[in-house]
Amino acid sequence: MRKRELEIAVISDVHLGTYGCYADELLTYLSSIQPKILILNGDIIDIWDFKASYFPASHLKVIKKIISMASKGTEVFYIKGNHDALAGKSAGTTLGNIKFCDKLVLSLDGKRTWFFHGDVLDAPSISVRWLSRLGSFGYTLMSSVNNLSNWILKQRKREKYSLSGKIEQNKTQSVNYISDFERTVADLALYSDYDCIVCGHIHQPKKEQIENAKGAVLYLNSGDWVEHMTALEYSFKRWKLYRYKNDKLSPFFMDEDLKKMDINELMASMGIKHT
Repeated sequence: MRKRELEIAVISDVHLGTYGCYADELLTYLSSIQPKILILNGDIIDIWDFKASYFPASHLKVIKKIISMASKGTEVFYIKGNHDALAGKSAGTTLGNIKFCDKLVLSLDGKRTWFFHGDVLDAPSISVRWLSRLGSFGYTLMSSVNNLSNWILKQRKREKYSLSGKIEQNKTQSVNYISDFERTVADLALYSDYDCIVCGHIHQPKKEQIENAKGAVLYLNSGDWVEHMTALEYSFKRWKLYRYKNDKLSPFFMDEDLKKMDINELMASMGIKHT
């Protein structure tokens, strides 16, 4: 079956290495598309909840699939999330066609589009209302504060602050948390003169035009692969919210070369030396 060609595909909050991850379904989705750009918008490999005794073959196959896509020409951007700290430490580095970064800005058909995970808004005890008026500088400052606060919590052997985790613990307040998050992200984008903002983090897939006194911005959230199994796709100058549960396509099997090639061979095909 022919793969769907896309300009951009965005996935986030996969949480490989945890029991809740729908790795088989994600592998099926990735095998069904051929994007020019694949954006991994945070929390792909879950370092927080990672257990050395649990990393099944299906999770490893997702990693191998992404590397395989990169080796065949797909440009992959790995944006760090709050659960995949290793990606954050690699920010600014490049492995073959895979680039690690904290955030990403692309011009898509004349529209400035900002990609970031969203955990920067988790910094505890700090109002983010002023953040939007500081634009990109405010984002960078808040990111530094967030990293510092989590480092302090780690030194005190306390759990890192996580908005998504708090939502799960407080279902009755989740609507307010989500609404505040979406509004703040939209305000931040508008005051930074972006036309579109793409994030993840709160596990709530959405496509919505949000307006304030300064104008309107397209808010996009790629959702997750632990409950909703969703992604964002960009083609023909428009964004689409993909839902795996609504996909009527016949199941895809893994590419033949992926079946035969081990992880070292995949990395070697990208010019990456593995020791």
